[in-house]
Amino acid sequence: MKDFIKFFFASILAILTLGVMTVCSVFAIGAVAESSDTDIKIKDKTVLVFNMDINITEQSPDDDPFSDLASQFSGQESPKSISMTNIIKALDKAQEDDRISALYIKGNLTGAGPAVLKEIREALIRFKTKKPIYAFNSGWSKSDLMLVAAATRLYLDPMGVIEMNGFAAEPMFYGDALKKYGIDIQVTRVGKYKSAVEPFTTNKMSEASREQTTKLLTDIWSEWKLAISADRKIQLDQIQTIADEKGFLFAGEAKSLGMIDEIKEDNDVLSELKVLSGKKESDKTFNQISLQRYLKADEDDATPRSSENRIAVVFAEGTIVDGNGSIGEIGGESLSRQLRRLRSDSSVKAVVLRVNSPGGSAYASELIQRELVLIQKDKPVVVSMGYVAASGGYWISTYANRIFAQPNTITGSIGVFGLFPNIKGLGNSVGITWDEVKTAELAAMQTTSRPKTSAELARYQLGVDKIYDDFIKMVAEGRRLKPEFVNEIAQGRVWSGKEAIKLGLVDELGGLSQAIDHAALIAKLGDDYQIEYAEPPLGTVERILKFLREDDPIAYGKMSVLGRQIRNQFSWLNSLNDPNGIYARMPYDLNIK
Repeated sequence: MKDFIKFFFASILAILTLGVMTVCSVFAIGAVAESSDTDIKIKDKTVLVFNMDINITEQSPDDDPFSDLASQFSGQESPKSISMTNIIKALDKAQEDDRISALYIKGNLTGAGPAVLKEIREALIRFKTKKPIYAFNSGWSKSDLMLVAAATRLYLDPMGVIEMNGFAAEPMFYGDALKKYGIDIQVTRVGKYKSAVEPFTTNKMSEASREQTTKLLTDIWSEWKLAISADRKIQLDQIQTIADEKGFLFAGEAKSLGMIDEIKEDNDVLSELKVLSGKKESDKTFNQISLQRYLKADEDDATPRSSENRIAVVFAEGTIVDGNGSIGEIGGESLSRQLRRLRSDSSVKAVVLRVNSPGGSAYASELIQRELVLIQKDKPVVVSMGYVAASGGYWISTYANRIFAQPNTITGSIGVFGLFPNIKGLGNSVGITWDEVKTAELAAMQTTSRPKTSAELARYQLGVDKIYDDFIKMVAEGRRLKPEFVNEIAQGRVWSGKEAIKLGLVDELGGLSQAIDHAALIAKLGDDYQIEYAEPPLGTVERILKFLREDDPIAYGKMSVLGRQIRNQFSWLNSLNDPNGIYARMPYDLNIK
């Protein structure tokens, strides 16, 4: 016993020592980074460089010294990231900066959804009205084109291709695999289109799921074609023909069709940029600065809008779970606490909730929504929907004073389900069996060692039906719609933002900046306010763990994509922690490509 106590306290001491060393290292890294950033000097005729080989996230902050620490522990370079808000901030700042002569875009995007791309695209179009945009790469994907098609001069390497093959979704199904290993899944659900459970129960899409997915992809594809047509002056039917008959364009084809301006090698593009920045072609480089460093430049001398009135921007990103949640999740309790603090803060005059969530726990969604309703008694709440704000993500949005979405936002999915796995077959296959003793007929209804009885399933179905009815009533009340109409357009069906506005589920098409402007308008603040991006509710230890776990660098291989897709599906399955076993979540994660 004495040795155990000695070992226990020695272990605790070692952990504490490591923690102190970690924190000290972090601050040291941060101090070095800060000292170098404050020395940034921007020369005249500097070219702002947007390297898209980076993870574009929804929420700030991006620059965190913990990311450097992560690479030290993992032995791999940690993936760099920058938020959509910071990209837009840099572009809007640069277009008014006399020292910046142009914008240069290169690289390939990863991880940014269509709604995020549309907001960045709008900032690029604003920039283009003041200064030229140059873009070059060895190949452009469909996501890349959403941004670079608006460039003043769009270049492609002679060996490059442009991807123009439309959008597709290939959901994975594990039903047969689970049965093979003796794992059975039972479900309770409401909604013809509520297909979130299908990947775990079957081997293909239901007809209802295929119908809604086809409509959603068609809407997103239509928005993409409209953007490319406007930027490159190509007819919509010509774009469709390319997608149907070619799929991609070689450099020569792209040039002849007007999809690019010139075919150039990288050295030729760099020579052009040298001249643009006042250098000679013989010079080794040109005056340039990255988006990230540009944001740091003049930080101490900047005079941002100052006011005692604040508009708090809160990011709700990830699956909604009960409790505090972890990385990539929205904790019902942790986000509720954050909203409660904003409600009691008299300097916060309005709240903008940026929702990028497929939903999750019905109970956690309700906790968050309750806080938002309480905030509305004192100050307005405006919702800005990102790539996806569906099911539980729509639940927490429904009572907002105004809801903004992009045309290609995925929303709706008003439906509810319960999912109940059991491992009886798996256990029996290796000689494991279970027996049962109980004091009431439904005492073991939460077991995973056998299938649910008809009585147990009936009780769970009753709970699902009740939550669905509550969901319908909330949407009807929050959106001022008739319950019968809401039930008709609900049924678990997902809608694009373009369709949602026709149905009354969304008020206005627009992005985060439009949502902030509207919040200031209805709060009657005029120009007397400052924007505060609320920190995610993570403590110091959680942030350290977050970056220690971010050891999966950006990967482009087919197998790495497949592995991430499988991992994401089962991570979602592991996040099903609603205390009542009832979930408001959109269908399977659409891996649109």
